[in-house]
Amino acid sequence: MTDLNAIAQIVDDAAFNATAIPQLSESGYAISLQEAYEVQRLSIERRFERGEKLIGIKMGFTSKAKQVQMGLEDEIWGRLTDKMWIENGAEIDIQDYVHPRFEPELAFRIKHDINGIISREEAFDALDAVAPAIEIIDSRYTNFKFNLPDVVADNSSSSSLVVGEWMDPNLDFRDLKMALQVNGQTVQEGSSHAILGDPIQALMAGSRLADTAGIVLKKDFIVMAGGATAAHALSKGDMARNCVEFMSWPCFSVKS
Repeated sequence: MTDLNAIAQIVDDAAFNATAIPQLSESGYAISLQEAYEVQRLSIERRFERGEKLIGIKMGFTSKAKQVQMGLEDEIWGRLTDKMWIENGAEIDIQDYVHPRFEPELAFRIKHDINGIISREEAFDALDAVAPAIEIIDSRYTNFKFNLPDVVADNSSSSSLVVGEWMDPNLDFRDLKMALQVNGQTVQEGSSHAILGDPIQALMAGSRLADTAGIVLKKDFIVMAGGATAAHALSKGDMARNCVEFMSWPCFSVKS
């Protein structure tokens, strides 16, 4: 029987120490998707034992084109903890990551507890606020190579998040223009429409998928809706920004 606790220690140690590891699937740890989510849970439990707290979830593979490319029929998700929170405008140290990349997203703040399958109306009713956001992803696998169970076990590459100004959830956020900037230069352009055709779908999917692990999306939890463009690699000295129309622009810098 595969020792999922041992695998959880491997991925947790890699994230904690910012060290690259070989793909699990190429290291004698061929696990199923269901087992990968259990590894994710066990690895995050190790973080809780160190004092971290759950603050929400992140969605992944929310691009329909990416799902087709990967042969997927559903999104993936990961857990967010308070240690992942980066204050807007703060500086990060690239040595805390293996090979970080960042992508433009929207963040939702939850008004009241939700779980399981919810309707579009229930999803909007549960929204307390929406904000432009940046997710810093950082697969711990060598060369950023992984298969589906690998990435899920690694908390779906979740690493850090930066959230801009919280805004009225009644804002029409279905097709907001977004641009990733590095040092004032646009490196990626897209739209919030790329997030499942409508970002509220990410909240609906998040409630459904988290429920499979017994997680209730509680009041004040954050749900990161998924990337609106491809991710862009970070280097020392970079100033990174997510430019979203009608919204403030969250940003961070990388220590030189």
